[in-house]
Amino acid sequence: MTAIAEPEIQPEVRRNNIHVVLAGLMLAMMLAMLDNMIVGTAMPKIVGELGGLSKLSWVVTAYVLGTTVSTPIWGKLGDLYGRKRVFLSSIVLFIIGSMLSGAAGEFAWLNDQVSPMTQLIFFRAFQGLGAGGLMVGAFALIGDLVPPRERGKYQGLMGGIMALAMIAGPLVGGLITDHASWRWIFYMNIPLGAAGLFILMVFLHLPHRRTEHRIDWVGAGLLGVGITAVVLITTWAGKDHAWTSTPIIGLGVLAVVSLAAFVFVQRRVPEPILPLRLFKDKNFAIVSAIGFLLGFSLFGAVSFLPLYMQTVQGASATNSGLLLLPMMLGVMTTSMVIGRTITKTGRYRAFPIVGGVVMIVAMLLLTRLGVDTSKTESTIYMVVLGLGMGFLMQTTLLISQNSVELKDLGVASSTATFARSIGGSFGVALFGAVFTDRMREDITANVGPQAAAMVDQAGGNFQPGQLETLAPQVKAGLLHAIAYGMSGLFWWALGFAVLVPVLAWFIKEVPLRSGADQATPAPVE
Repeated sequence: MTAIAEPEIQPEVRRNNIHVVLAGLMLAMMLAMLDNMIVGTAMPKIVGELGGLSKLSWVVTAYVLGTTVSTPIWGKLGDLYGRKRVFLSSIVLFIIGSMLSGAAGEFAWLNDQVSPMTQLIFFRAFQGLGAGGLMVGAFALIGDLVPPRERGKYQGLMGGIMALAMIAGPLVGGLITDHASWRWIFYMNIPLGAAGLFILMVFLHLPHRRTEHRIDWVGAGLLGVGITAVVLITTWAGKDHAWTSTPIIGLGVLAVVSLAAFVFVQRRVPEPILPLRLFKDKNFAIVSAIGFLLGFSLFGAVSFLPLYMQTVQGASATNSGLLLLPMMLGVMTTSMVIGRTITKTGRYRAFPIVGGVVMIVAMLLLTRLGVDTSKTESTIYMVVLGLGMGFLMQTTLLISQNSVELKDLGVASSTATFARSIGGSFGVALFGAVFTDRMREDITANVGPQAAAMVDQAGGNFQPGQLETLAPQVKAGLLHAIAYGMSGLFWWALGFAVLVPVLAWFIKEVPLRSGADQATPAPVE
């Protein structure tokens, strides 16, 4: 395996004020991350105003679906048409989607034809299409502006922003929902997105490259159909439809056929959306698999922590974000320190191995969550989890980018983001089923089948206010069931987390290149 030679950074790029450009990139990326986390706390008010309780989960699913399907397409478009132009287009698309989402139900001419909740679902899908380009574009532009040897410290900052969005999302959502209209969780994206757009239009200057363009629309369509079918399976199976029902089996067949056809097409078109040749590089294939496991085990499991904090530990909706602050600090601290270390030494192989081990330790600690777990204990557990995330999140992306040629940088970035996003989607679906099943099992044994029926009706999603209306015995049994479900969820996550350091062990140390260095160093064992 060899490092890929990259041309010297052009003078136009060197004259950029990298810190100003970085601020614009981080602002745009934070919009995508923040919006994905912020909506959950506003859901009760959204349903109260728009109705459509049965479609509640689709407000989140539509956004994730739009983001997931569009991610590899944005990466390829950036490689073909220039990353600045495509990235700015994704910001504009995201802003328009935010405006439409905030105005859902206020179009009188449309309300007679489409219900307000259905409008919001479609507008959220449109917003997700733009969000897919924000994440991919930010990382790919860093790859354009900074040689691999120096990317570590900047991607460490990006990791801190991602962690900040994970924590600030529920907190900001709670504040807006408590003190203003839920529509402002979407409207606030407009001035923030406009600021990022202005910064990048004025200060980001990249050399223009002419490229003969051929867009693989067939591959894009097949990928979209296949991923949509998979996401629908993970959303519906075991909840709205049985695993053996006709809709789920039909979606499974559609997913297999469309994804098999996608692979067939990718092997034959001149400019595929997702070049399969990239996976011939051992490092690229390994870190893509690690990214999937990272999204699956970490993001899938962590998404349920606020429920535990609000119910079992008695935190308010607004303060639940603050209780996740230790995890964010762990991610930010580790990402920045490791980023600077990689920049200084050029070595990175040890970090994903250590990160995988730390992640296993964190999962083991989180299996101890119970009714009597103190906030101090859970804080320590989350700090360890944040440290593990910090070791892995940006290092895997850096390895992906260092494993491909410059012309494939956008596709490499989008593939890393895509793998993590798909893993998170699968993880949330699987762990949601595990969590609900264990709750039902525990509350049936300790309280009775009537309480278990209440769990089925709520789908495991209980608000703290609802708990206060229950009889003391039922409330105690429900809190125990939530803690029992949470503990089992992390046991499942642990089973996937143990694969991370095993895979990371096989990563080869390919020295990171500086912009002017044209030599091709050999891998370091």
